[in-house]
Amino acid sequence: MKHKGGHHGGSWKVAYADFVTAMMALFLCLWLTAQDSQIKDAVERAFRNPFSAVNKEGTGIIPSKDATAQVKAQGKFDSASAAELEMMRHITEDLAKILKGQDESDDSVKVEMVPEGLRINVFDRSHKPVFEPETDVFTSYGSWVFSTLAWEISRYETFTIELQGHTLTNSQTGREVHSKWELSAERANAARRKLVQNGVTPTQIFKVSGYADTQPMPDQPVSSEGNRRVTVLLKIQNLDDRTGATPPNYAQHH
Repeated sequence: MKHKGGHHGGSWKVAYADFVTAMMALFLCLWLTAQDSQIKDAVERAFRNPFSAVNKEGTGIIPSKDATAQVKAQGKFDSASAAELEMMRHITEDLAKILKGQDESDDSVKVEMVPEGLRINVFDRSHKPVFEPETDVFTSYGSWVFSTLAWEISRYETFTIELQGHTLTNSQTGREVHSKWELSAERANAARRKLVQNGVTPTQIFKVSGYADTQPMPDQPVSSEGNRRVTVLLKIQNLDDRTGATPPNYAQHH
């Protein structure tokens, strides 16, 4: 009899442990329902990807401290939802992996977070040109870059897209009637066509502009080839944008 009683004497402990576990789960559920949306979003992201940053400043290849400094210095992402910021983080990480896999020293594409959203600069450098000289015709490398960008951007349809073409101060088109303004606008428009051909929804693109040599990179001399670029700006839609559609604006000259 002693052996039989000892055999079953621990069953109540198992039942009690199950009861405590159930109570703890109930407590966590009640606690979560009482929290604000920021905490709920953070918990959701933690369960979806335990190894990713759970704060809004974590944006993949953009260091958290740099992103925080940019938000404080240049503006806040008040109009951005947690989902949109997570999308931007995924885009930066994916592009970093793709471009790093091609060339460790590649400096043809720069991705950075700005108050409006995500800015992607594609540089037309002499050692790795994106366009044929003084034309809007893509090189094979340029075609690959924008096709890759299109594939990545097309996965996130909640962003609107602005395309900007830029040229050098000493750029010469070789045609008297074909100025730097036309060339920069045509290259931005070529980028638009390439994005749309490779999956980007046409209605996402709301502005295509040519800036000629009026907006050099802030960290580059005005004559540097780093100023010859096409900028893809993925913009976070604010509440006004979400309540009414913005008509496309193609090939504007500023």
